[in-house]
Amino acid sequence: MVSPSDITDPSRLGPALPATRSGSAADAPGGDPDPGGELPRIVPRRHAGRLLASAAALLVLAMAVSSVARNDAFQWEVVGRYFTTAAVLDGLLLTLWLTGVVMVLGFLLGIPLAVMRLSVNPVLRTLSWGYVWIFRSTPLLVQLLFWFNIGALYPTLGLGVPFGPQFVTVETVNLLGPTLTAVIGLTLHEAAYATEVVRGGILSVESGQTEAAQALGIGRARTLRRIVIPQAMRSIVPTAGNMLIGTLKGTSIVSVLAVHDLLYSVQLVYNQTYQVIPLLLVATVWYIAVTTVLSTGQFYVERYYARGSARALPPTPPQRLRIRLAALRARLDRVTAPDAGGAGRR
Repeated sequence: MVSPSDITDPSRLGPALPATRSGSAADAPGGDPDPGGELPRIVPRRHAGRLLASAAALLVLAMAVSSVARNDAFQWEVVGRYFTTAAVLDGLLLTLWLTGVVMVLGFLLGIPLAVMRLSVNPVLRTLSWGYVWIFRSTPLLVQLLFWFNIGALYPTLGLGVPFGPQFVTVETVNLLGPTLTAVIGLTLHEAAYATEVVRGGILSVESGQTEAAQALGIGRARTLRRIVIPQAMRSIVPTAGNMLIGTLKGTSIVSVLAVHDLLYSVQLVYNQTYQVIPLLLVATVWYIAVTTVLSTGQFYVERYYARGSARALPPTPPQRLRIRLAALRARLDRVTAPDAGGAGRR
């Protein structure tokens, strides 16, 4: 039991507790000030295996780049000479036009098909499923060749009364040229995949969102347009970006229909000059450049639709570069700064 005299006598209360860093320098044991006055710096653990793996990967990359840059068989001077010629640029413009038109038309057709897949109407649901099943099961090249030879099955197309007289007729050979055939074949093929992309995005939205909208008396069409689709874009955009890049590269298959896209334009040149490798490199570099631009745009679109799903948006590449440069500058300042505290003690 502690008596009042024990409280007044500090020697009977036991050993004194060590002073915390929040106290003054005089409160430290022995009355000596805390040297430096800073917390100890935490040094990260060294990972020798990671450093060795990174060094090996950089060495392999440097060897690969050196072998490509210094190999005369690639004929880089020929690549530079044909890189911006009129024929190549015209083929590039047609490739970009095909990609944009096919993606827009594919999603315009895929969105209603996705809604039909989710409908309670068994007829609409079955028709949508059948469309996706057929066009995803058939190779794209087979579809393009089928549409290119559609005149053998339907020499003429007409508009009129079903099973009755026709008011307008047109010959299929004059209607479907190579470019229009490529647009139709690519659009129908992409619409099947766009249907599944949109359907997956809609299913990723919690059902409580739709139930809350129904409780507020909002119609199904407005709920889909204003509530479900904006939230589903977070799931749709990454896959749609992959589809866009795949469509850009997939347009090269229309060269079998003699459509003057980028690859076909390059083929016309090397069929005359017999410089196959450098001309193929011209097409490859252009595909890489356009894909890089599209990937950058996809990153910013994903970042836009990620608002509200996280506490902070992921930093952009320029922001990451500034953060790393600031950390490197701070580390250099810490290493090169003079030890003021140690100089004072000396």
